[in-house]
Amino acid sequence: MKKYLLVLCGLAIVNNAIAEDVVLSDTYVSDEDVVLNTNDASEELFVAPQTTKVYSEKSSNNSVVAQQIKPAFKNILSNDLSDPLFLIQDNHFMSDTFANYMDSKLRIGQYIGYGINNNFVIHANMLYQIDFTRNNENGFSSTEFGGTYRMNHGNGDSHIISDALFGLKLWGSSHVRTPEYADSSYYAGLRFGRQFTGLSLAGTVKSTWVFDDNRGLSYIDFIPETYFRLKYDWRFGLGLDLRKSTNRHLLSNQEWLNIKLLRQYGNTQWVGRFDYEFESEEIQIGLNIKILF
Repeated sequence: MKKYLLVLCGLAIVNNAIAEDVVLSDTYVSDEDVVLNTNDASEELFVAPQTTKVYSEKSSNNSVVAQQIKPAFKNILSNDLSDPLFLIQDNHFMSDTFANYMDSKLRIGQYIGYGINNNFVIHANMLYQIDFTRNNENGFSSTEFGGTYRMNHGNGDSHIISDALFGLKLWGSSHVRTPEYADSSYYAGLRFGRQFTGLSLAGTVKSTWVFDDNRGLSYIDFIPETYFRLKYDWRFGLGLDLRKSTNRHLLSNQEWLNIKLLRQYGNTQWVGRFDYEFESEEIQIGLNIKILF
């Protein structure tokens, strides 16, 4: 019996040595095959810890059986499309098809982004509104063209990432008169944050100017965000959007709570969103399908 135990222990040591040499794969494995080990830390800043280990348990006949848990997927950031600090890499496309429902209005849209290089991303974004009330505010919004420029990749001692945001909206339907759907608007902003293995923290300051034939106003958004990479392919995001307006007759000050829960399948993410505005007590629900090419 002792020899049998020694042989099993030896096999366990060999299996553990082989497992230590396993390179984490960029592909995903099934949830049933992954068991995360939170006690094992990685020295690499953005890679989830390797979870391969060998343990022993007793079977029904009191014999010791060695079992090996397969290694977890590599928790890379290059395909975490909903991370507030995500940047499309060089020569890659990202598609974001989304729908929002609020105040008896359904808004659907399509976003396309392209990485010029590892510092600069351009995008186009178009929205369409379907009004279920008698106001008949149906139509396309202004089409947005914008970009993101990464000023700092977080390679210094502080690991702080910083981005410059800018864009403009043109054309659009005269029947749809919200700021997001205005005929002409321009925005610019700055975003700062830091990415950890399972957590990203970000803060954005963005100013928007709205100009059309009948009105003019500007507003500024302060947006703190927290984003968690949970076990397996689940993610959770929580943020606030504090909006201050220069003309409250056209746009009142707003305080939005933003919650999102998403599931990742390789380079595709399904995102469910829930937004609540405290002042007007408005609720918005939404769905995003994000794909990286």
